[in-house]
Amino acid sequence: MSSKGGLTWTVYDADKMTQAETYGLVLSYLGEINPKIVGLSADLAKSTKIGKFGEKFPDRFFNLGIAEQNMFGVAAGLAKAGLLPFVSTFSVFASMRAVEFLRDDICYQNLNVKVIATHGGTSFGSAGTTHHSIEDLSIIRAIPNIKLIVPADSVETALAVQACVEVEGPVYIRIGRSFEPRVYETDDYGFTIGKSVEMRPGTDVTVIACGAVVYHAVEASKILEREDGISVRVLNMHTIKPIDKEAIEKAVIETRRIVTFEDHNVYGGLGSAVAEVVAEFGKACAFTRVGIPDKFSPHGYPEDLMHYHKIDTDGIVEKVRELLGKEFEKEEDWEDEY
Repeated sequence: MSSKGGLTWTVYDADKMTQAETYGLVLSYLGEINPKIVGLSADLAKSTKIGKFGEKFPDRFFNLGIAEQNMFGVAAGLAKAGLLPFVSTFSVFASMRAVEFLRDDICYQNLNVKVIATHGGTSFGSAGTTHHSIEDLSIIRAIPNIKLIVPADSVETALAVQACVEVEGPVYIRIGRSFEPRVYETDDYGFTIGKSVEMRPGTDVTVIACGAVVYHAVEASKILEREDGISVRVLNMHTIKPIDKEAIEKAVIETRRIVTFEDHNVYGGLGSAVAEVVAEFGKACAFTRVGIPDKFSPHGYPEDLMHYHKIDTDGIVEKVRELLGKEFEKEEDWEDEY
């Protein structure tokens, strides 16, 4: 794929690419194994694909209507009763309309509720600003007790949904709306909550991404190596909280340049989380965050919006070249004298 080649998906790619479709299938499978799993929807069963679970287990599925706050309260009650609720709605509703109930009813009590938030970032681009979820990562990671996962593709979504069942406490998994390109061909790469995945090794610069942007980071790294001779390390930071500090610190030491890419406001999300680790580590590096530049995104198709915000393949190539052109003082010895 060239940097100007573009991407084209069709309906026939949906089963392999759509994160939500995969989520619905995996949850239905898990429902067979674990009778404590119940599903909750706010009248969005078809859109979020939790409806697949509802069709298979109608007695374990509850449509609470267009009342997200109530749905989160009900989920808390079901968890207190010993069940394992999976709550599905759009990420913009889960993180903002119902956030008080998520915080107070679920996270404050550290209840075993799993939130699968669909239509993350600008993946529902044509629906406009009200349905663009560009603040949810910052909101969710500021709430105590909850884990925050942003899978790269459908394969990782399946692994994340399975893994969240194995951990106690609240988990928020943010996925997209439609044709998220496949990053992984198999599921045996060792997915672990809290541990990033090195997609490509590199020594010149580290690109850290999450969600659908990971695919573009991998493609951009290939182009940069082929056209510029730049060795780009690509980290899939699928877990934003708890974040993989060790991988970030290793990147600081070994590449001295880091750039983050995310389909989210540049404030409070992946870039901010990585910046916090770098600052606390105390060793300088050239660092840049790329995402939605603290403004509301225009309407449009998701792939067009990713290009507009420079978080697609072309944008990543451009930003990495820009970062490599910056001069910075590279000390040989980082150790303090005192």
